[in-house]
Amino acid sequence: MNNANKLRLYNCTATILERNVTSLLRLNHTEFLIIFEEALEKSAQRDVLHDAFSDCIYGVQEPPFDLPWWQKLAWSLIYAIILLVATGGNIIVMWIVLAHRRMRTVTNYFLVNLSLADLMMSLLNCAFNFIFLLNSSWPFGAIYCTINNFVAHVTVASSVFTLVVISFDRYMAIMHPLKRHMSRRRTILTLILIWSVSSILASPNLLYSTTKQKRYLNGKTRISCYLAWPDGGYLSSRTGYFYNILFLSMTYLIPIVVMAICYTLMGRKLWGSKFIGELTHNQKESMKSKRKVVKMFISIVTIFAICWFPYQGFFIFVYHYKDFIQSSYVQHVYLSFYWLAMSNSMVNPIIYYWMNNRFRVYFQLIICKCCCALDRTNVNSPQMREFIELHRSDQERCRCGHLQTTSIRWRNNGGMSRVQTFRTNSRSTYENRSIKEDMVII
Repeated sequence: MNNANKLRLYNCTATILERNVTSLLRLNHTEFLIIFEEALEKSAQRDVLHDAFSDCIYGVQEPPFDLPWWQKLAWSLIYAIILLVATGGNIIVMWIVLAHRRMRTVTNYFLVNLSLADLMMSLLNCAFNFIFLLNSSWPFGAIYCTINNFVAHVTVASSVFTLVVISFDRYMAIMHPLKRHMSRRRTILTLILIWSVSSILASPNLLYSTTKQKRYLNGKTRISCYLAWPDGGYLSSRTGYFYNILFLSMTYLIPIVVMAICYTLMGRKLWGSKFIGELTHNQKESMKSKRKVVKMFISIVTIFAICWFPYQGFFIFVYHYKDFIQSSYVQHVYLSFYWLAMSNSMVNPIIYYWMNNRFRVYFQLIICKCCCALDRTNVNSPQMREFIELHRSDQERCRCGHLQTTSIRWRNNGGMSRVQTFRTNSRSTYENRSIKEDMVII
């Protein structure tokens, strides 16, 4: 250490600790460090003194993590894609379920809740956090800093709790099909409970979120939005560390284990069980429909686990390896982990479109309406014919009060024979039964 840097170190220490610099200069390096550490340990404002000391020592440097414009542009385009897809996709999912009677099932109500949480995360959290991460400065004020941190935690908790409830609902429907399924009233109470527990788990963000301004000697200022725990910041606070452990356990580790057990048992039932005798066509179709739904939710849970693991583990990692936060590439690492976590919000609607025929039909309808491209090919496609039949059936249900099939009009004006009537009624009953079974599943 040259004399200039040594003098700066001793001067800053004397200023922060309110000591005489002459007495400090008489100490060797080891004695100086012992006195400095003891002073910090005895102080009730250790983090405040540490930050003030860092500002004194490093105040001449440029602000850290100042990305060049082309990197900011690249990250902006990447995040813009997930924001547009997540916002549009989740709004369409909510419209499909809430605007169509046939889609208003218990499972689909939970999917609406999942889409609502993803939509809140995209609109109220992702865009603002991205600007903060990109510029290393929070320009939205202290009040929205609190709202942003609270929304980030409550939406993650709500999403994973909803997935757990869906896994229990599917487990009961497949493993115990004769037991009474969840009613609409119980569904609403469950949704209220999900958001209540999520809010309680995220409540520390309402108490300890704050902003801090840091000024550099070159005239630039940066504002941080973070959790100021009673015993220090997130890199030094044991309270913050234990909260991160608790949040990781409640919203990731325990739910993943529970859902893995549920879907493993369902998989053994649907794919591993041997049935006595030959299954009827109706039973085969029911089994096939249940397998499709279980596959879809297994995909949702797996992608959720992959997307959130790096981000959830990042805060635990940097607590034990604090030097990593000072590396030159840490901003890109954190932006990558955060993008992966936020991309989970846009993946779910894509999975519904890919793995569920009914959602695919309605997605195609809204896309065609938006693009004004309902040409003859689309109208005559199997999916659009299915949608027309579903729409017709909904209209009949509204008029008659129960599910009916459209009566078959014969070209000739002669009356049908009793055999023809029996065949038509049998086919109508089978269609109603298969449609009802499909509605129970999703």
